[in-house]
Amino acid sequence: AMAAMARALPRPGRRFRWRIWASAGGVRGAAGGAAGQQDYDLLVIGGGSGGLACAKEAAQLGRKVAVVDYVEPSPRGTKWGLGGTCVNVGCIPKKLMHYAALLGHMIQDAHHYGWEVAQPIQHDWKKMAEAVQNHVKSLNWGHRVQLQDIEGALEYGITSDDIFWLKESPGKTLVVGASYVALECAGFLTGIGLDTTVMMRSIPLRGFDQQMSSLVTEHMESHGTQFLRGCTPSRIRKLPDGQLQVTWEDRLSGKEDMGTFDTVLWAIGRVPETRSLNLEKAGVNTNPKNQKILVDSQEATSVPHIYAIGDVAEGRPELTPTAIMAGRLLAQRLFGQSSDLMDYNNVPTTVFTPLEYGCVGLSEEQAVARHGQENIEVYHAYYKPLEFTVAEKDASQCYIKMVCLREPPQLVLGLHFLGPNAGEVTQGFALGIKCGASYAQVMRTVGIHPTCSEEVVKLRISKRSGLDPTVTGCG
Repeated sequence: AMAAMARALPRPGRRFRWRIWASAGGVRGAAGGAAGQQDYDLLVIGGGSGGLACAKEAAQLGRKVAVVDYVEPSPRGTKWGLGGTCVNVGCIPKKLMHYAALLGHMIQDAHHYGWEVAQPIQHDWKKMAEAVQNHVKSLNWGHRVQLQDIEGALEYGITSDDIFWLKESPGKTLVVGASYVALECAGFLTGIGLDTTVMMRSIPLRGFDQQMSSLVTEHMESHGTQFLRGCTPSRIRKLPDGQLQVTWEDRLSGKEDMGTFDTVLWAIGRVPETRSLNLEKAGVNTNPKNQKILVDSQEATSVPHIYAIGDVAEGRPELTPTAIMAGRLLAQRLFGQSSDLMDYNNVPTTVFTPLEYGCVGLSEEQAVARHGQENIEVYHAYYKPLEFTVAEKDASQCYIKMVCLREPPQLVLGLHFLGPNAGEVTQGFALGIKCGASYAQVMRTVGIHPTCSEEVVKLRISKRSGLDPTVTGCG
């Protein structure tokens, strides 16, 4: 049915007819004439961040728009309303639960500053979950996930979709995966006092700077999160007492091992919901490996009047703000308001692990691959946030590095910040890097004292020099 619609779509700016009806399998439709048909200028398939942004922009431009959306429930049956991953099962509940864990650490630090807090402090999962879920419901969004084929995975495991909607505490939890979602979930679960283990098949935070990624996992490990490296699960069985017995293979030793947990959380990545659209019948090309839609710089697919934005498009950052901006720009281009294309270079992001990791631009590995080791200069520093001093908190992994071209004025290629409020810090510097900032310009920027972000404008030690990059005093 969706393919029929795709074939019938005219070129942008012309009206088309679309008939929609409901079925047990979700929303379906067909082009053509029948009772109840309506004319639209734009049909958006998928009510995620990008789709809604594009639809709203087109509507504001005076166009008649329809949005078609359906959410396939997770294997555990979690489902939600209009919107996309971000608000329902991603950024919003993730950040709120991350903040809940940070509050717990602040309470623990409070007595160092003179506050008398009764010990031990207790966390009420049900109260937190209700508050988070009420906020999410007010925003009305959605998405889905797919699991590997592992014995017992569907019956006994949950996904990152489900974790934010649990009514009861997950208890002792095994998180399978090493993506930012896996580490963020493991981080806040540990932070609220739960026994948490992360099982990683290979490297953490693939696609991110690996020095920074190692520091992230070192910090998590030193604060209680356990890691099983080089391990892949093979089966899950439910024991008579209700616990889950997980068996895994250790690729490093070649042996099989097992452990028991209350909850197994799968955080092994997402796939786009494109198979049911029969896109090949409409002539829309996809990547056969991941089912993502192939697009050009205009967001156009292989069919001139069909476009794709957001996570479903091949080679695009899976980030909400990116999809929103791409959606707005697409609507403006379709209806003659602008010719501006989405620029996917230097898109900032933050991993909300207990010690936050913000970055923008190239990783050190990417910079070396693109420009060569001899043409790269990396400035770096270990620093101690002021708020860590009184409570004598460990700042071993608080680290910043700026990746630059070596030739003056040393264009900044990438900035990586590991420390408190990394998202707030990175957002500001992202503008400068987007505008083509050089290392020389950053060094002429006056810092705000005392802040963590001022450490960026004090980066004077290069890796090439071999000097100790540890910051001392206010210099």
